Amino acid sequence: MILAGDLGGTKTLLAICEVAGDSVHVQREASFASGDHGCLEDIVEKFLRGLAPELRAIDAACFGVAGPVSGSTATITNLPWTVDATSLSRLLGGADVSLMNDLQAAALGLLTLPASSFVGLQAPAAPPAAGGTVAVLAPGTGFGQALLVHLAGEYHALSMEAGHADFAATTDEEYELATFLRQRYGQHVSYEHVLCGAGLSNVYDFVRARSKQPEPAWLSAALASPQQRNAMISTTALEGKDPCCVRALELFVEILGNEAGNAALRGLARGGVILGGGIPPKILPALKRTSFLTRFRNKGHFAAWMESLEVRVSLEPRAGLLGAAHRARSAQKA
Repeated sequence: MILAGDLGGTKTLLAICEVAGDSVHVQREASFASGDHGCLEDIVEKFLRGLAPELRAIDAACFGVAGPVSGSTATITNLPWTVDATSLSRLLGGADVSLMNDLQAAALGLLTLPASSFVGLQAPAAPPAAGGTVAVLAPGTGFGQALLVHLAGEYHALSMEAGHADFAATTDEEYELATFLRQRYGQHVSYEHVLCGAGLSNVYDFVRARSKQPEPAWLSAALASPQQRNAMISTTALEGKDPCCVRALELFVEILGNEAGNAALRGLARGGVILGGGIPPKILPALKRTSFLTRFRNKGHFAAWMESLEVRVSLEPRAGLLGAAHRARSAQKA
């Protein structure tokens, strides 16, 4: 059996799987609130205790983790955890354990999905180039990026920490946003301060302050829960109930479109761009409006080339889990 894990700042998904070709057959799966546990080992132990004995014989495991991986250890960006593959291997009775960046895992998982798992935002006149590089961006609890690069007959996922790169404002409004965020976070303002769940809250706070309009009492009550605040802003925006929420989501989408275009240029992503993560499927109506693609294509001499790229949204929340399962299987074969 293979144990696959997708460890994020908000939740951790674990699954017992069998892998055959591109297909992952999940035998058991569970989700855990990451912050309620002291380490990944605690979550794995809890998961294993709930399994039938025949499912506890783990041959190999792989965990996609939200943070940089160095050898057999990883530091989780939004949790006070260090993940150690050697420690996890001991817990699993000596099974082969590997770690990879969560966006690496998600990118590999995207390769296994059927067309029905995607929604198109831009369909090129010609099919994407075979073997072309694919740029993957995933706004969720954090903001991750990866590149899928075709080498020696197969795709490899390259990890990045592009979410922590400097936020590049391109309009007067965005320059004001950057100034607002510097006052909140200090000199370094990154894309993750903007393009994630907490980032949407930051953008809303900026728009509200800039508007000089008081927040309605009903909205203040709706936004009172820190756990629900980000989702409530996007829901209120999509329903058109508050102009500041509407503008916040519009600005979020514009900046996401701009950075998606940047990622396509950096990687020369002839294979297209995929938006993963938890946020894009929930804001599809906003992504389908003109502002996302307008900003995506607004690349000067490369504007026509940008229009030739396929842009899709992944609807599969378990892409990271699927990619980790495939990596564990590959490591086992090696």
